[in-house]
Order: sequence, then structure tokens, then C-alpha cells
Amino acid sequence: MAGEFDAHERRMWAGKAVPYGRTFAALCGAAVPELVAAAGVGAGTTVLDVGTGSGTAAAAAVRLGARVTAVDAEPGMVELAAENVPGADVRHAVLPELPFPDASFDAVVANFVINHVEDPAAALAELRRVTRPGGRVAVTVWAATGNTAMGLFTEALDAAEVGRPVFPTLPVDFERTPEGLAGLLAGAGWQDPEGRQLAWTHRVSPEEFWQGPASGIANLGLVITGLPAATAALVKEHYDRIAGGRTGADGLLALPAAAVLAVARR
Repeated sequence: MAGEFDAHERRMWAGKAVPYGRTFAALCGAAVPELVAAAGVGAGTTVLDVGTGSGTAAAAAVRLGARVTAVDAEPGMVELAAENVPGADVRHAVLPELPFPDASFDAVVANFVINHVEDPAAALAELRRVTRPGGRVAVTVWAATGNTAMGLFTEALDAAEVGRPVFPTLPVDFERTPEGLAGLLAGAGWQDPEGRQLAWTHRVSPEEFWQGPASGIANLGLVITGLPAATAALVKEHYDRIAGGRTGADGLLALPAAAVLAVARR
């Protein structure tokens, strides 16, 4: 049975597939090339993409010639990924219980997923179960430092003097560092885990970026969409002012992004 954190995640992502695909999917998708490479994905590889979202990692694996199965806990994401990646077998499944026999896949990838399940260690152990001996796993999470993108929204909320509720957090958290993520994999039974930092610049128009939380995506989205109309409009005014002062000559924001990638073998 889902605990408080998992139940919150299900509510938070319900019905958000299409706006996610139009907004934050590009930000998250920037880590995919290194993710699939680290997992050793190639022609003929059987791959499981867990928490596929809009299907970005699944699509990358299909382009490499892999035989791809993708799962997500949100039915809307399953529908969207199936539409975006017709070459993949896309199914509904919720960690930490997957509907596959032991040793089903050569490689498993999970892009910004492990931090969205109540028991990350149990989830990683389940990924190990469905990976063949010698197979690889590659996972990403947002790094503890180096990310400033969401600060645009928190600055706007602070300027509008909007308080934030306390949302459920992971009962047992882990360090969002290469060492912390590699240690989490080791604790779940994976062999030779290695972690490293990824960094890139996300270029996006201020309005497109705003549409993520304005559509209710993530905890900040729950805050913004839960505001009275007048307060939400005030937050948007502050956001427009702050973001407008940080755009380049092309009218785009250049947002630093940092993630941790960890890989290990079964």
C-alpha cells in the first residue's frame, strides 16, 4: 500500500502528462544521452525505461536499435509515451513492484525517478531483480547544488509574499551527490557503482518555462495553481519581471542545470 509520500506523488502527477511533455520534459531530457550511454544501450539490447514520462529515454534507446520496454506510474504518461515512442512496449507499473520476471533486461534506466518513490532502496533492488546478471543500471537525480532554474519561481513567490505548505518528503532520504547515489545503489545490491556530475544550460523562453508550474507540475505547481486568482496573477507579474531581467538577446533564459548520474552492474 502506498505511503504518504507515494500517495502525494500520484496526486501531484495525475493528469499532468501533456503539460509536462510541453514544458519540463526538455529540461529532464538533456541528461538522456549520457544516461543511455552509461547503461550500455545499443543495437539488440533489451532495455527497461522506468518512469518513462513522455518517453524521452525510451525514444533514445529505440533510435540506438534497442528492444525497449517502458513503464510509468501515471496512466497519462503511459498514454503519452506510447504515442511518442511507437517502437517501445509501454505499460503501466508502479515501483517497487514491476510485472516482469527475474533477469528480464540487459539494461535498466531511470531518469529523475528514484527521488519520486517512497523507498528508493527498495526501488533499486527491484530494478536489480529484473536485470540479468552482468547487466547495467543507470539512474539520475537532480544534484544537491548547481540548479538555479526553480529559483525563478521561488523568488516570484517570495516577492508576492506567498507562504508554502509543507509537502511530504522521503521517509529515508539520500545525498544528491555522486557518492550518495552510488552508495544507494551499493546498498541495494548493485556491484561497482560509480557516480558523476552532469551539467548543462537549459535554454527556454520565460513563458514556456512558466507554463510548467502554471499547469500544476511539481510541488511549486501545486502552490501556484492553489492560489486565488489575484494572488496567482501577482506571482506571474513578479515572475515576468525577474525572468525578463535574465533573458539574453535571443529572448531566452539560460538556466544552469546539474544532475548526478550513477551506473552499476548486476
